[in-house]
Amino acid sequence: MQKHSKIILGIDPGTLAMGFSLLAIDGSTLLLLEMGVLKLSARKDPYERLGLIHKKIQELIGHYHPHDFAIEAPFFGKNVQSMLKLGRAQGVAIAVAMHASIPVTEYSPKKVKQSITGNGNADKQQVWKMLQQILQIQHIDQYPQYDASDALAVAVCHHFQERSLSGATGNSSGKAAGKKKGWEDFIRQNPGKVRTR
Repeated sequence: MQKHSKIILGIDPGTLAMGFSLLAIDGSTLLLLEMGVLKLSARKDPYERLGLIHKKIQELIGHYHPHDFAIEAPFFGKNVQSMLKLGRAQGVAIAVAMHASIPVTEYSPKKVKQSITGNGNADKQQVWKMLQQILQIQHIDQYPQYDASDALAVAVCHHFQERSLSGATGNSSGKAAGKKKGWEDFIRQNPGKVRTR
């Protein structure tokens, strides 16, 4: 398999369908390696479904050896049982990545949409159309399974966040250190914009 400078595994967790995507980064080039959906039958035992999620993510990690793991945080709805089930699915996915020593980052659905389209309230079709432009995707159906495109959006969002942090500071050694250095640089370069109380 071709070596890439970075590979991001993006996951859109679900109890009946889990979207996944693998995004390779080579300099300023983004390349979609794979995207798809693990479909989970409602007739299966809930714990069996969690086992299938575990197995699929292990397979993806074993095959692609991603450097980063990005996952969409659950959307907080009114149905507590649904939230509990979704949280379990997300927890299993995160545990597999952590066991493989892959850094995990969560993004809210609003943050992902904002990062991809500039609009935190964009619909799934708008997000997919923007992803097609960003990645110059032409060979995949115009309307994919949105669990898969949501997973791809999470991976691209993660790349944009990492790039903005390292770009703002010229240093990607750590998020907290980068933010601190970024503000210190801003204050030093813009003394007239800082007010003291």
